[in-house]
Amino acid sequence: MGSGTGTRYGRAMSPTVIDELVRANQKYAENFRDPGMDARPVRKVAIVACMDARIDLHASLGLELGDCHTIRNAGGVITDDVIRSLTISQRALGTESVVLIHHTGCGLQVLTEDFRTELEREVGQKPGWSVESFTDVEQDVRQSMARVRTSPFLLHTEDVRGFVFDVTSGLLREIDASEGPRDAGA
Repeated sequence: MGSGTGTRYGRAMSPTVIDELVRANQKYAENFRDPGMDARPVRKVAIVACMDARIDLHASLGLELGDCHTIRNAGGVITDDVIRSLTISQRALGTESVVLIHHTGCGLQVLTEDFRTELEREVGQKPGWSVESFTDVEQDVRQSMARVRTSPFLLHTEDVRGFVFDVTSGLLREIDASEGPRDAGA
């Protein structure tokens, strides 16, 4: 692949978004200095959040490089792979707290498990994973907290808190594991 030169695999191509990202990285690297950080998060926290592009986790939570582990997927749901990542985060890299962040207007609230059936029809194979769609974001946060708290692989399940991020106001709303929501500042 040419790095933004307009050729890829011997064919003339228009620059792609990936080419733009590679160029941005080259500019970034020009002034990059190794921060000398350990791989262990300074604040000993892992954050599981939706991959939604409207959520800037570091900015919205006042985090700096090296503060936390960030695990993102569609919906911010707790899947086997998220448990795998959290287990490594805790057991090998010292995190002790888990923050779960879902958000308003999540695409998984309108997607259904029919998505898997549609994929099977299209590609001839049913995915081995569940879509993990939901209609009630608060209930899904509660379910996610329960999955983390009951995992036998995790060492630290006491400090697990779940939130809904409002994409229009930027505010977090804390979800009580057993009842209705409470303000994050409470």
